[in-house]
Parts: sequence; structure tokens; C-alpha cells
Amino acid sequence: MHITILTFDGFNELDSLIALGVLNRVKVPGWRVSLACPTAAVTSMNGVTVQAQATLEDARTAKAVIVGSGMKTREIAADPALMARLALDPQRQLIGAQCSGTLLLARLGLVDGVPACTDLLTKPWVQEAGVEVLDQPFFARGNVATAGGCLASPYLAAWVIARLQGEAAARSALHDVAPVGEKDSYVARAMAAIDGGLSRDPAGR
Repeated sequence: MHITILTFDGFNELDSLIALGVLNRVKVPGWRVSLACPTAAVTSMNGVTVQAQATLEDARTAKAVIVGSGMKTREIAADPALMARLALDPQRQLIGAQCSGTLLLARLGLVDGVPACTDLLTKPWVQEAGVEVLDQPFFARGNVATAGGCLASPYLAAWVIARLQGEAAARSALHDVAPVGEKDSYVARAMAAIDGGLSRDPAGR
């Protein structure tokens, strides 16, 4: 089961790498989490260069895709050739976006008529794209979820885990990374944040 985190030049390390770390707490056969990039390597907003583990085209067949954020998201959204590589399908994939990644979902038409979350800087751009922006860290409807604020990244990762492996697996992953002395309260708060976006009908997962 392949999960990709779309990561572009100028990416926000907190968004892509925290999600990567939380998702990799799942240890089941076939579970694979990759940074999917448009080039062989990308450099973050703070000068950290990482090697791509997958391509944007690989994301087309992934079971779940998280669209990361970064300083160059508006440039990406305005690049027809790059946007054409993002062939995502919520009918067969879980699709999440972190902060400015929500703008890319808006441009792809994946949040049409659906309220979304994003960071405060990106909020007016997403609103210009015709999307209602919520004042909350996480929202999901069906197979599409959005998160706002860097430290909402674990919520997005937990949503993916809960949808694919169940809520117990999501709680376990969050418990692993939560601060000592705050683990129970952290997990409870995070699970409450994503609760409305979880399908408890096995046929809908």
C-alpha cells in the first residue's frame, strides 16, 4: 500500500517530514510511504535538500496522496505542465492537502463546493479560487481532507492511517510521537479533530 507526499522545491519541512514520520509508524507488510517530487531532488524553504523517493506520476497509482505545502505553491499552481502531472482521483484514492497544498487541490477542482482548511497566509488565495476556508485545523469530506497550520500535519497523517488501517493504528502512531506526559490528551485531541472525517462503514473505507 503506497502513500505519497507530494513535495516540491521550497517545501515546508514540518508539513512533509512530520507526515512522513507519523505515517512510517505503521509497520505492516506492503505499507510504503514516499516523498514524491517533480525532480530527483528538491530543496526546502530553509535550504534542506532531500532526494525524491517517487515521482509525481507514481502518485497516480498510490492509495493515498498528501499534497505538501511550501513557498512556491502559487508558482506551481500557475504552471500548466506541472499541474498536468497531478492526476489525482478521489474515487479511488485518499487525497489530503496541508496548508498551501489546499490551493493545488482547489486548482485541480478537488474541493469544489467543499469547505477546506489552510494556513492563514494561503487563506485569501484559496478564497480567490472560490473555496470556503474554515477556521479549524482539519476537515474531511469523503476521500478528500485538508489541514491548516504546520502542526496540523499529524492530523492529516492520522486520518490517512485511520482510513487505511483503522483508528487503533492511528491512535498508536500518534501515541508514539506525542510528548511524554501529554500522550493521552494529545491523542484524544487529535482523534477528536479528525473524527468527523472518518468513515466507520467498512464498505466505505
